[in-house]
Amino acid sequence: MPRPFVAYLRVYEPLSALDAPLADQVRKALEAGALSRADVGERERELWLRSQLARPRRLLPGERSDGSVAPDAPFDVMTISPAEVPGEVGPGPLVCPLDLRARSAAALVGFLATSTGPLRDEALAVESDAVRSRASAVMAELNRGAVHVISTTWTVPLPWFALVDPDTRRVVQAPRDDPARQVSWRVSMPDARSRIARALRVVSQSLGEDGPARILSDTGKWLDNFAPDSAVELDYGGLVQLIDDADLLEDTSAQDVNAIVDALESGDAEEVALRYERLREFWDELARRERHG
Repeated sequence: MPRPFVAYLRVYEPLSALDAPLADQVRKALEAGALSRADVGERERELWLRSQLARPRRLLPGERSDGSVAPDAPFDVMTISPAEVPGEVGPGPLVCPLDLRARSAAALVGFLATSTGPLRDEALAVESDAVRSRASAVMAELNRGAVHVISTTWTVPLPWFALVDPDTRRVVQAPRDDPARQVSWRVSMPDARSRIARALRVVSQSLGEDGPARILSDTGKWLDNFAPDSAVELDYGGLVQLIDDADLLEDTSAQDVNAIVDALESGDAEEVALRYERLREFWDELARRERHG
């Protein structure tokens, strides 16, 4: 079975920056063994399906039918070394709790906001108000009120590329069905914040406060929740299964987005149009796959 077609933006904090009881949970998870990036998508899918196939069905992974946290609720964490990140980060280890229960709760709130009545009734076993209340309570339990991972299916929001240095791209070539296949970027938190602040200023002045500027603003506010000596990772995740080797190596998305920011700042409309067309051609192919399967 293919991995979920999900891309990720992750924050890895120094373990020393975490407050109890999160730090204790992370230490226990590290003793049991951190989760590899190759296993993340399948692990999250497994836990979600397990919650939905339980009888009675669980609203969120890792909980009892009454909504309380199960004593054996899984707690997964990823880790990287400061040496794997350009710039000053750490001390190590740098850890990224997957926060799956809280992320699932946030997804439910989003689903309630965008779905129709019949669809909500079919998908949910309890009333919408009860779902919203339980989901909000779970999200309120988060350390500093923010998850360490945000994700998106079938595509990468183009403003995310403004956070990274295009020259730091990591590409691991492997067969499409090999979990080792990878495209990712890592950046220190100070660099990510500086890049996103500049992009937000330029884009807001040139294009207004909506669209890309809104994504940049929301992402910047999210990053503000974490320690300044953290690392940020943009990972194509399971999307690499949809892109052939030639396109993977020739992908210039990070270069194009950063060039668009430069061109907007200098008023070079022709360069903006050229770069945007290149981005549109690359990402529209994935959008067609989502629509047509």
